[in-house]
Amino acid sequence: MIERRLLHREVVIVMGLSLGASAIWSLLRIVERLTREVPLSAQTSALNTSVTPDRPWLDLTYQLVGIALAVVPAALGVHLLATSVPPGPPGIRPALRGLGLDGSSPWRDLGRGTLLAAAIGIPGLGLYLAARALGVNTQVAAANLGQTWWAVPVLILSAVQNGLLEEVLVVGYLLTRLEQAGWRWRWAVAASALLRGAYHLYQGFGGFVGNVVMGIVFALVWRRTRRVGPLVLAHTLIDVAAFLGYAVLHGRVSWL
Repeated sequence: MIERRLLHREVVIVMGLSLGASAIWSLLRIVERLTREVPLSAQTSALNTSVTPDRPWLDLTYQLVGIALAVVPAALGVHLLATSVPPGPPGIRPALRGLGLDGSSPWRDLGRGTLLAAAIGIPGLGLYLAARALGVNTQVAAANLGQTWWAVPVLILSAVQNGLLEEVLVVGYLLTRLEQAGWRWRWAVAASALLRGAYHLYQGFGGFVGNVVMGIVFALVWRRTRRVGPLVLAHTLIDVAAFLGYAVLHGRVSWL
């Protein structure tokens, strides 16, 4: 009983410092959006925005520092699993091995990640367009860094950061801890998926539904393979396609 309380307390603290806090802000954001006079479909959710566009080198520093700091909660999750409650093999390497981030089967991870990216990304684009047409989603402006030489590498790094942060914390860490705390796997999968949807709710209801579905699929893949590596790769590929695709196609196609 004490261990279960400790595990639940740890999960609340870790999520409260990271994606759980994002979910709360996202919920407030969607309430704010829905209470505007402007309809949801006429609003924009801007990602990867420039901080100091008139000073590119300072802007680059802001972007890199932001990306690095955003990965820290994932590192915290790995650290806590490495000093596990209940006790397990100590050390970062066993924790990474338990998460499936150890690089022991890179080609298999690459194949699974690529297939997952296609299976989630293509229908996800269709869902986004449908939600926009129905008026239940904002327009997502995925890349807003201007015409700088470093925009493409920063967008790629941002995609990698998203993949690491979300898959390590919301799948690998969270499902491991909930399993150790005695949760039934269906409830654990539901909690992981709903959390993922919640912190994307600021985009609208299409973003919420799409990410809940993605969360269910990714959690089930994790339960089957015990490898978070393919999920990180899949998420990274989806975001790279979204960020770079937007940067290239914005203003050239009518639906962006």
